[in-house]
Amino acid sequence: MTSYPPRLTSESPGKPEGEQAQDPRAREEQAKNVCLRLLTVRARTRSELEAQLTKRGYPDDVSARVLDRLAEVGLIDDEDFAEQWVRSRHANAGKGKRALAVELRKKGLDDEVISSALADLDPAAERQRAEQLVRDKLRRERLADDDDVKVTRRLVGMLARRGYSQSMAFDVVSVELASERERRRV
Repeated sequence: MTSYPPRLTSESPGKPEGEQAQDPRAREEQAKNVCLRLLTVRARTRSELEAQLTKRGYPDDVSARVLDRLAEVGLIDDEDFAEQWVRSRHANAGKGKRALAVELRKKGLDDEVISSALADLDPAAERQRAEQLVRDKLRRERLADDDDVKVTRRLVGMLARRGYSQSMAFDVVSVELASERERRRV
């Protein structure tokens, strides 16, 4: 195996070749391009973008300048992101307030933004969505006369995993189970 002598450069070891010699504006441009690529896939929070830039080795000052600029032009808006996330996940995935709050925290949003986004979620709409989820599950369920406890436990668990409170979940399941039994008798 041929061994080559180490390459002599004026740069310090540890940094990829050419990184230190790069113009800071070029580094910012690269960081901006990374963010724009990520934002073309889906909307992201400032925290998510910051984590991606850090993971790729961009210094904090470069990340801050790029993210400030993107926020200034409206490409990053955590409040809007949270509102859209809540609306979408509640309607499409049937998530309750607790599950939505957990998801938004994982996205790096602060509690003030989360509570503001969840304030728009009407308790009546949340209950209505839980009722719809239970009705949909019950239509596919085979109900024997002695299955109520098992079915109730399974449906309450499904709602709990989606972030609905236990008391509301139990109430919704009880009402919908009785309603489904009545519908099947007719």
